[in-house]
Amino acid sequence: MRFMIIVRATADTEAGVMPEEPLLAAMTAYHEELARAGVLLDANGLKPSSRGWRVRYRAGKGSVIDGPFAETKELIAGYTLIQVRSREEAMEWARRFPSPMGSEADGEIEVRELFELDDLGPSEAVDRFRKLETASR
Repeated sequence: MRFMIIVRATADTEAGVMPEEPLLAAMTAYHEELARAGVLLDANGLKPSSRGWRVRYRAGKGSVIDGPFAETKELIAGYTLIQVRSREEAMEWARRFPSPMGSEADGEIEVRELFELDDLGPSEAVDRFRKLETASR
């Protein structure tokens, strides 16, 4: 089972404020622990939405919208992707996640399970995705 631990953005992360050394150290230690346990798949911080864009689809046509995305209340500042044996194990790792904005600041993470190809049922398109997964390994 794969889970994504999503770090919610704040005004500081959207302003490009970099984390201070104590937070970097806590995050590094946590991710080293995930790696030692063999459950870490990927982790990264995201640059502010002002550096990104969205593609909005209407009536089948896409249009590019440059950031920042001020109308959005919940942006993502970073993520950690883990592979574990159960929802309970993912929850235990999430409980140990360092406070994402520092020990004295408010912050929030969200944890979401990723779909696996087996969740989608058999189809030609799923078989093609399986081939892509195999090729990327």
